[in-house]
Amino acid sequence: MNRTAPGGQSGRMGKPRTRIASADEAAQRAENAEAPKIPNLLGRIAELFAPHRAALVTTVVLVLIGAALSVIPPLLTQRAFDDGLFPKNAAGDALPPDVPQLTWLVVGMIAVFIVSALLGVWQTWLTSTIGNKVMGALRVRLFSHLQSMELSFFTRTKTGVIQSRLQNDVGGVAGVLTNTVSSVLGNTVTVISAFVAMLILNWQLTLVALLLMPFMVIAQRRVGQVRARIAGKTQESLSEMTAITQETLSVSGILLSKSFTRQQSEIDRYADENRTQIGLQVRQQMTGQWFFAMVNIFMSSIPAIVYLVSGWLISGGAVDVTAGTIVAFTTVQARLLFPLMGLMRVALDLQTSSALFARIFEYLDLKPAITDAPAARAVPDGPELGRVEFDRVSFRYPDADSDSRPTLDEVSFTIEPGQFAAFVGPSGAGKTTVSYLVPRLYEATSGTVRFAGVDVRELRQDSLVGRIGIVSQETYLFHASIAENLRYAKPEASDAELEAAARAANIHETVASFPDGFDTVVGERGYRLSGGEKQRIAIARVLLKDPPVLVLDEATSALDTISERVVQAALDDAAKGRTTIAIAHRLTTVVSADVIFVVVAGRIVERGTHSELLALGGVYASLYREQADAALPAQG
Repeated sequence: MNRTAPGGQSGRMGKPRTRIASADEAAQRAENAEAPKIPNLLGRIAELFAPHRAALVTTVVLVLIGAALSVIPPLLTQRAFDDGLFPKNAAGDALPPDVPQLTWLVVGMIAVFIVSALLGVWQTWLTSTIGNKVMGALRVRLFSHLQSMELSFFTRTKTGVIQSRLQNDVGGVAGVLTNTVSSVLGNTVTVISAFVAMLILNWQLTLVALLLMPFMVIAQRRVGQVRARIAGKTQESLSEMTAITQETLSVSGILLSKSFTRQQSEIDRYADENRTQIGLQVRQQMTGQWFFAMVNIFMSSIPAIVYLVSGWLISGGAVDVTAGTIVAFTTVQARLLFPLMGLMRVALDLQTSSALFARIFEYLDLKPAITDAPAARAVPDGPELGRVEFDRVSFRYPDADSDSRPTLDEVSFTIEPGQFAAFVGPSGAGKTTVSYLVPRLYEATSGTVRFAGVDVRELRQDSLVGRIGIVSQETYLFHASIAENLRYAKPEASDAELEAAARAANIHETVASFPDGFDTVVGERGYRLSGGEKQRIAIARVLLKDPPVLVLDEATSALDTISERVVQAALDDAAKGRTTIAIAHRLTTVVSADVIFVVVAGRIVERGTHSELLALGGVYASLYREQADAALPAQG
């Protein structure tokens, strides 16, 4: 079998790789740490909210009403002090408290508080709903886009990194998506309204309150830039932790670590990355804390300064400042603290989240290398259905060096409908690459691949793949029941159809012997089943799909002799009446093939039946004798 390295090129051409600290991982770290530059990033973020215009308009109205209402209590407080608690006559003499008027002012304040609270609950529900819907749509959009990417993207990208984009990055912007609109609008209007109220009360005191605002804005921008850089490194670390988890806590990873007693080294690797993550999280949280502490001190000190300045103004006699004005002013200023700090925190969050949004949009901007042509059509039915042709096809994996030998070099052949064709040859010769090009999982570098007489580039991908069934050596089963795994090929399949497919794959009796039958849960990647059982379930799944073309990629090479015979019998039955392309290492499995192609160094060097190739005495005859000689000691 021609194994492909994670970079996409043939394993024999790839550079030596280690699982930890490889060159690819270092490159991925550098890529993740430096967030990509996305043009019009804010505009694209705003577009995410477009489907929720009505809810956004309602939110804006509620925010404006709530912000306007927040200014009323301080003004009522001024009236309560000057007209209710400490009224004066025209001559300026003190009068007893005006209880009726005070009562109405207090009732008015309480009514404003109640209405504001109700509007706040409604607003919170709206913003939470909008934010979570936007986040959910973004996650589905990203997942959907990744589904459209070509196979080479996944061979060169670690699964954990992809999972991190879906989970950590999208989850990291959840707060911004949920709270940004209401926070920005509400706090902005509240701050503006508060400043207007302060000016109405006393413009001299307002100047005191505004004295240090420019310095706070400058400091906030500096803090935001630092936090944005740390956020990128934090997400890169989360990507690495997700990758470690995915690698080491899968069944295969656990078996590997236990087999080599490397559990402690895996724990140490995870712990090291976890310490890095903790340090980055602490740095991200602490960045700007001194800034906010200074802002808090400054804002909290303003009332005391207002009292001092008011004393100067009153003692100087230049300005008449009443007790109600001072109380109302400090009340407004106190209410200004939280929305002002909220605006600054939102600005910081936006700067921090820009790195996460950029990473998300970077994946959304990836262009699939293989797409349907504008006029792509379905695979035509007819007598040519099942014919596979390669016309001078050459192929080099995307990450291969330009001066390296192509994996396939000027390969031409025709497989007629219903024929059983086998591809054999030494490892790394390019056999499996042929099976990748037929369903267009990769695009031929040059030449033409035809299916049913039509260039595969002129066919819709879903229609092409829908006519091809693939059984590989590395069978993948979901952690679900046998029935659910089978219905992955045909969701609407009846129980009778499942049973028929299982019988055809020679697995029905085995399934029937299980206590739960077809409801038996196979475990992650089917680890509760033997290799032969997994392969036969995979064959049953393909038979349920009932494709006219069957691709068998080393489907029995990993099995023991007994399992191989059982699975091979199932494969032989499955191949009847279909065009079958078998990639084989064990030549005994393809001796009955209608045509055998011998591939060496990316070229077809021999072709013919088993007997013809033996008589030729070339590469095939040599490989067959070597395997026969190797089997003799085992038989003895």
